[in-house]
Amino acid sequence: MYSDKLYQSKRYDITHIVDRVGGGDSFMGGLIYGLLTYTGDDQKALDFAVAASCLKHTIYGDFNLVTVPEVETLMKGDGSGRVVR
Repeated sequence: MYSDKLYQSKRYDITHIVDRVGGGDSFMGGLIYGLLTYTGDDQKALDFAVAASCLKHTIYGDFNLVTVPEVETLMKGDGSGRVVR
């Protein structure tokens, strides 16, 4: 089903980009995960994808090594940039 609704994500200011490789792949992986996990909440799926891509910019290499809880922490507004493990 198609909708005429336009979704807009939160803006993140990434001040220390470590590696841009994989940012788009992380966005798409995050979007697929979000659409499957947050069924019926397309805004939350988009927010997850954008947050996952932002965090990827802080990691060297091709793979996004952050966890779902780390992405969800950023989505909730903790933009400290600190990874809690």
